[in-house]
Amino acid sequence: MTDDIEAKLYHEDLPNLGRIVKNRSKQCCKPATFKKFLPILDWLPKYNVNFLIADFVAGLTVGLTTIPQAIAYASVAGLPTQYGLYSAFMGCFVYILLGTCKDITVGPTAIMALMVQTHVTGSADYAVLLCFLSGCIILLLGILNLGVLVRFISVPVTTGFTTAAAITIASGQINNLFGIKSSSNEFLAAWENFFTHIGNAKLNDALLGVITLVVLLLMRKIKDLPCSMKMLTKYISLSRNALAVIIGIVLCYCFSKDGKLPFAASGEITKGIPDFKIPPFSTTATNGTTIGFGEMISNLGASIVSIPLISILESIAIAKAFSKGKMVDASQEMIALGFCNVLSSFFSSMPITGSFTRTSINNSSGVKTTMGGAVTGALVLMALAFLTTTFSYIPKATLAAIIISAMIFMVEYERIFEIWKSKKIDMIPLTVTSLVCLFWSLEYGMVCGIGVNAIFILYKSARPKIQINLEKINSTSVAMVQVKENLCYSSAEYLKSKLIKFVTTQGDGVVKVAILRGDEITNIDSTVAMNIISMKEDLSMLGCSLICWNWNYDAAGVVCRLHPKERSMFKFGKSLEDIVTDAMQSAALQLESVNVHEDL
Repeated sequence: MTDDIEAKLYHEDLPNLGRIVKNRSKQCCKPATFKKFLPILDWLPKYNVNFLIADFVAGLTVGLTTIPQAIAYASVAGLPTQYGLYSAFMGCFVYILLGTCKDITVGPTAIMALMVQTHVTGSADYAVLLCFLSGCIILLLGILNLGVLVRFISVPVTTGFTTAAAITIASGQINNLFGIKSSSNEFLAAWENFFTHIGNAKLNDALLGVITLVVLLLMRKIKDLPCSMKMLTKYISLSRNALAVIIGIVLCYCFSKDGKLPFAASGEITKGIPDFKIPPFSTTATNGTTIGFGEMISNLGASIVSIPLISILESIAIAKAFSKGKMVDASQEMIALGFCNVLSSFFSSMPITGSFTRTSINNSSGVKTTMGGAVTGALVLMALAFLTTTFSYIPKATLAAIIISAMIFMVEYERIFEIWKSKKIDMIPLTVTSLVCLFWSLEYGMVCGIGVNAIFILYKSARPKIQINLEKINSTSVAMVQVKENLCYSSAEYLKSKLIKFVTTQGDGVVKVAILRGDEITNIDSTVAMNIISMKEDLSMLGCSLICWNWNYDAAGVVCRLHPKERSMFKFGKSLEDIVTDAMQSAALQLESVNVHEDL
């Protein structure tokens, strides 16, 4: 038994890299691995005709929502209208092969559009390059199985980010809703422009925009009306955006006179499916000078990291929401999303991710497999090929109403209330994230929110719960130390200072033994080990012995390997009475030895 303990204390178990690589190599050649990488191989053999009908109806319904949203999000991103449609089809096709959640639809989203908008600078090349780079980063993270990184972003931070993004996007459209020209979609700039130019509002646009917004909000509730035609009201509600666009186009066309339109319209849209071409690694500035790849990367700045992160976060959060109890393979979702972005960039797409709105519609429409994305993608391609002239009549006020109606419900009101009700201190990272996103930028808002959360975690790890009681065992005053959490390098000094302070406040020589219980200490690092040795030396100067009782062997082994002479400090299996008796006898022997040396 003693030999087993010594072997555990002085032997450190390290991962067998050779065995891990060998096992992973074997797994790569198994059919299950191919099915995991290409989920279509799993569900396609089980596909039947009933699934086809359901997928067609769902894909068609989602497509009718995708087209107006894509056009609207292109304006949010500051891009020509056709780029929204360019971003809306390839992700649908790729996700069929690689996606694991049948409900998700991948394409342009409001948050992605807003984050891209600050980096477009008059050239769509930046958006396309950002799509390619984002895809490469997401794909690499997925291949390296780093889906776990998403866990480091807390719910309060994501809620604050989503709330601020929704408010910013809706604010950026308030001018278009009333027919007011605006050069910025930022929160403060948009409202400042609105109030300073409200006299320039156009009556036609304002009436169309406000009425469309009210009707869209009412149409969300049509499906809940008690009637015999529930299926009809359901699909009318789901297709409300498409209906709003169709009515807007009809009104704009019918009331136009001599080439003059009654509303501010989205303008001419480039006809045809985009060419397959390599993403731009250089671009031309407005003054005609060539901007190289390095300068483009410099101009894109932090968005190269923040946009892939937000893209991953959005898509995996949606997959979890619609997984219905199934485990979500975050890494596979990242691989799918990475390929969606990379391949979309060859068709002049801006960064894309999973859309919560369209995914919800897909789910409500009864989709059975990811094959529904084929219908959605095909519908977008048909719109690009045949309907671009028609889309030029879409009133900006209609698109603004569609975006604002979506953003109203993007704010997670219930989640904010739940956070407030459960733990009010979590409102701090939520508030910090929201305010920084609103008044600075979305990227830095997320960073600041994560930073605040990290401060909370570091503070907690630096000050673990430590309970110290003075007890009498065998007539000896003993300081019983119970660490309620695991020890790490940031908490080592705190433990030392708290125990030393406790012993000194009891009076000189009162506490004879300090027993550090190891029930909840499963592992420590070298910094903690050094501090424990230092703490033992400081306590001995105060006439107090330190005993580490029933520690985990892995934790105790760090100290023993660092300083083998300190093995005697660790006691396993003995009762407290025996430990205190041994400690007092050892102290007496040391004192006697010191006295003998002094006599000599």
